[in-house]
Amino acid sequence: MDADPTIYDERLAAEMDRGEFVLAVVTATKPDFYKQAPVVAAARERGLPCFVVHTGQHYDDVLGHGLEEYDLEPAIAADLGIRGDLSEKTAQTMLAVRELAARLDEWPDTTVLPLVHGDTHAAAVFPQAWLFATNQQVAHNEAGLRAMAPDYDAVPTATGTDAVPTAAPDDGPDVDDSDGDYPDPAALVDEQWSGEWTVDRTEPFPEQYDTFVGSAAARYQFAPVELNREHLESEGYPRTVDGDERIPVVGNSVVDAIRMKADHDGESVFDIYPVLEARDDWVRVDIHRRANLLPGRFRALVEGVIALVEDGYNVNFVELTATRHALERHGYRDRLARLADERDNFLFTGLWKKHAHVYEFLRSGQCLAELTDSGSMQEELNYIDEACCLTARFNTDRPETVFEANTNLLVPPISGEFVREMVTHALETDAVRERLQSGPDLYGEDVAEGIVDFLAERRDGPVSEWSHERQGFDAVGGRTVDYL
Repeated sequence: MDADPTIYDERLAAEMDRGEFVLAVVTATKPDFYKQAPVVAAARERGLPCFVVHTGQHYDDVLGHGLEEYDLEPAIAADLGIRGDLSEKTAQTMLAVRELAARLDEWPDTTVLPLVHGDTHAAAVFPQAWLFATNQQVAHNEAGLRAMAPDYDAVPTATGTDAVPTAAPDDGPDVDDSDGDYPDPAALVDEQWSGEWTVDRTEPFPEQYDTFVGSAAARYQFAPVELNREHLESEGYPRTVDGDERIPVVGNSVVDAIRMKADHDGESVFDIYPVLEARDDWVRVDIHRRANLLPGRFRALVEGVIALVEDGYNVNFVELTATRHALERHGYRDRLARLADERDNFLFTGLWKKHAHVYEFLRSGQCLAELTDSGSMQEELNYIDEACCLTARFNTDRPETVFEANTNLLVPPISGEFVREMVTHALETDAVRERLQSGPDLYGEDVAEGIVDFLAERRDGPVSEWSHERQGFDAVGGRTVDYL
């Protein structure tokens, strides 16, 4: 397998020739664009040499639009052209990063420090590829994401009444998950907000693998909250080395992204979808994670959404590429299309192209809640108070939004009936809904500026180390230790 990265020589040289330290901001997918863009902007403001390495994983007009929307395109000095499934992306990234590193060898006196982000696959593979190619480490924005789950065994059950029909479409097997026991919604809310949580690394997949592996090649790990730092320390990563901080708690650069897009650039989401303004209290649904596309979970979520529509809730179902494939595979897409034609309270759309439109809608007062499996959305709705966050997962890698801020609740996709009951309880119980909309902001402000300042202060420091150096044995008996 060959790697064919595209190097934009003039852009690369323009930054590499500026000094002895250059920040290489790595982007791969849509969340990277808006969470890394503030870092690029802060570096420009500070005068720190900086370019973008885009893996190319999200590149089409919709998923890749964030590169244009957040003004990242002019900063891209390398596009690695990564495509394919997880195995193909892994192999291609290894080879493409090796080629990029060889190109950077033309500036032997310049230190390049890549900054990866979050729990994308690039956050795992790029640091390893860079380490293997250069024997140097990276920095990690949004490090220490570790999934946690509440104690479901501590929650009493409630037997379903009012059964939600969950028969699959005519071309699929009958499924009846409406009868039987499921967690009592009120008790599950109390357990999530007040009970004990434990680490659960089983999913999301591959994100939990990616964030865990990415830590292994990171010299500096920027933790959004103290909990993330505690996870990293429990795994053996030092908070400081010889007085040098390695795991600063900086907040999350998503708050900078929200502030960057306070203006929707002239075109409103309500111009595109007028019904969102004509009707109030929308529930926006965004489901795309691999685990939620498993047959049982996916049926529970779709049937739960259909039940909410039939109950009279205004629902906007957002269809991503993976969601569309699952809808078609399980025979639901035609059913949702018919529902959209028949019901004024159901809007069936594709992925919204502009992220500014998402922020506009969430802050407008027209959106009552977001039912999502997105990690970033849990962070965004901690900062945006107008809409409630309901996370369609059994665990979350942003658990602080639940048990610390109380701005989020898990809605595990157990059955269609349970999804309906849990969502209804959260939105119709005044105390729960108001608490979801009024919790403390967890993720700080001017986060990207803090990250850039931190790295600029360490621009003269090493970007790799051996154990003897960490332990202070650079010289023994007056002689430099040579391990090579």
